Amino acid sequence: MKIDALVAEIGSTTTIINAFDNLDTDNPIFIGSGFAPTSVNQGDVTIGLNQAKENLMNNLNIKEILAKETFASSSAAGGLKMSVHGLVYDMTVKAAKEAALGAGANIKLITSGILEDYQLEEIMSEELNIIMISGGVDFGERKTALENAKNIAKLKLNIPVIYAGNIQNQNLVKKYFLEENQLDYLYLSNNVYPKIDCLDVENTRIIIQNVFEKHIIKAPGMERVKEIVNEAIIPTPGAVMQASKLMYEYLGDLITVDVGGATTDIHSVTEGKDEISKILIAPEPFAKRTVEGDLGVYINKNNVVELIGKENICKKLNIKVEKLDSLLKEYKPIPNDDQISLTELLAKTAFEISLKRHAGKLVHMFNGSGKVTYAEGKDLSNVKYIIATGGALTRLPNRIDIIMDVLRKQNGLVLSPSPKSIALIDNDYIMASLGVLSIKHPKAALLLLKKSLRIE
Repeated sequence: MKIDALVAEIGSTTTIINAFDNLDTDNPIFIGSGFAPTSVNQGDVTIGLNQAKENLMNNLNIKEILAKETFASSSAAGGLKMSVHGLVYDMTVKAAKEAALGAGANIKLITSGILEDYQLEEIMSEELNIIMISGGVDFGERKTALENAKNIAKLKLNIPVIYAGNIQNQNLVKKYFLEENQLDYLYLSNNVYPKIDCLDVENTRIIIQNVFEKHIIKAPGMERVKEIVNEAIIPTPGAVMQASKLMYEYLGDLITVDVGGATTDIHSVTEGKDEISKILIAPEPFAKRTVEGDLGVYINKNNVVELIGKENICKKLNIKVEKLDSLLKEYKPIPNDDQISLTELLAKTAFEISLKRHAGKLVHMFNGSGKVTYAEGKDLSNVKYIIATGGALTRLPNRIDIIMDVLRKQNGLVLSPSPKSIALIDNDYIMASLGVLSIKHPKAALLLLKKSLRIE
């Protein structure tokens, strides 16, 4: 069977491969999916990739499948592990962090100010994929970013380093890396914080994803994926963000939520309301991602159980503690009938807490003129659509109710979406794959995503 494209999604536990055809027509087709365990522990992720392809062919009842193009996204082996180093946390560090998260990174270390010896030792011990240096508005403070660049170059880590600080430093930064034979690993970007109260993160996000593809992550066998994949390879969360921005062009302001086994990701694509932007105390990116590493419905289920409390879970599910303990002991990554109600409660709680952490809020303060209201964080009050992707919110029976219940419970001071927002489900579970596909086939990706979301 000959088709236009295969897109692999190499996750930390599961590898999925999706098949697509008719990409250059007005009726692109999602053919089907294949699944297999990710084979990091076997020393070669291509084993799981090939098994997923075999599963796809079995599902389609064919003996061979040939694709003109093969794309991939990956979050295997911890995903894209980065560190971010800036001047002031609330300014240049925050801007660099937003760029990294929006590109799909898993941030392992954040520092502000000139790096100290113990922090340099942390950088060496983290097994990072990329390091980002920021600091100083353009033609402003120079010393912090220069010192950090010089010290990181001296570490000779042989990994990509992105400089996204004061552009006045670029030539000196290049000199430092040349002196340490590290120039091949240096990438220069626009300043992520070029002037006060201004974020410029898109250029840096693109560089991060390009660097990721060039210096493919160090999961066992990932270098061999390049032999199989002849098109783009990007981090899976970055692919979801890419798809979210694509849908924004069609739907307008939206958020995408992915409640997973280990983490819960929220992507928002919205400018917010004009009246809120006028009282914001710090700028926020147009496209923002947050990842809650402690909130998941399988690997991190115990964290969510603790947040709810076992007694409250028993009341909500009308079960005894012994029954709950039994469910938790036999808990499976794909829930059985007995487990569904508990998984739905965990998913709902993970989404609710993640949304609160992602959304901004109104703050009342007093000055000489009396009480003044300010806004801080991301304004989601203009959001009209909630897109659910990931295993939990695309497969659980009451997924729509879970989303709408969370929206109805939001505090009035939190800048969250309205309860009148519309929930859309990624029914085919292909949003990440379409984010990768959109790099080369944006029209087809949009049409296929509309079909998956059941938008006429």
